[in-house]
Amino acid sequence: MAARLEGRVAFITGAGMGIGRETALLFAEEGAGVVVGDIDANAAKETVALVEGRGGRALATIGDVAIEADVRRMVADGARHFGRLDVLDNNAGVLWKDRDRSVLETDEKWWDRVIAINLKSAFWVTKYGIPELRRAGGGSVILMGSVSALAGFTRAQDAYTAAKGALISLTKSLAIQFAKDRIRCNIIHPGIVDTPLQAPYLTEALRREFEGGIPLGRIAQPREIASVALFLASDDSSFMTGAELVVDGGFTAG
Repeated sequence: MAARLEGRVAFITGAGMGIGRETALLFAEEGAGVVVGDIDANAAKETVALVEGRGGRALATIGDVAIEADVRRMVADGARHFGRLDVLDNNAGVLWKDRDRSVLETDEKWWDRVIAINLKSAFWVTKYGIPELRRAGGGSVILMGSVSALAGFTRAQDAYTAAKGALISLTKSLAIQFAKDRIRCNIIHPGIVDTPLQAPYLTEALRREFEGGIPLGRIAQPREIASVALFLASDDSSFMTGAELVVDGGFTAG
């Protein structure tokens, strides 16, 4: 069976750990060259080493996805190295439950930083990445939303929630604007995922509480979200654009 991403190149932000790393590994397994974007140089290089150790092709690009100039350079480096870009996977994000809380408790400094990383980053990646997809004859843009954009929670993270909600609107706008260029844009809404981002907050008691509210009875693994990203990156989803894929073990169906 042919690899689903053979001959394509994916730019993945936040690929130094968690869902981003698993996505890089999975895309590479399916034949893609992978541009590993991350602010942490060591983490990005570790992901590249893992990809190459399995016979894949990868390049580390280091920068802050909230800064326009960094993203412009990272995208250009990836396109120059591989000769093209076909997939933009906007995976980078932060989940600071100790600093991002209710509107009554969150400082302007943390509001601005959460919005910059979780929302503005996707703006810059698509600003500089979509012209590369156009040159390649089309492609796929994937945004990473959250069930937090679909439901309210008593443990509020209002900057995070606002950013993820805005990504839904951005998804639909990009999908309509660039359909004529054979560029598709879709968004994934994961529920809680067992990642390094969640690890500081997932006490055993809290883990049991989350699991009790998920119909499938468990927290997701990063590979399960990466598999959905693979579907959206590949021709398997060739007639999907502007869509929201909820991957939450049934949580929002309850």
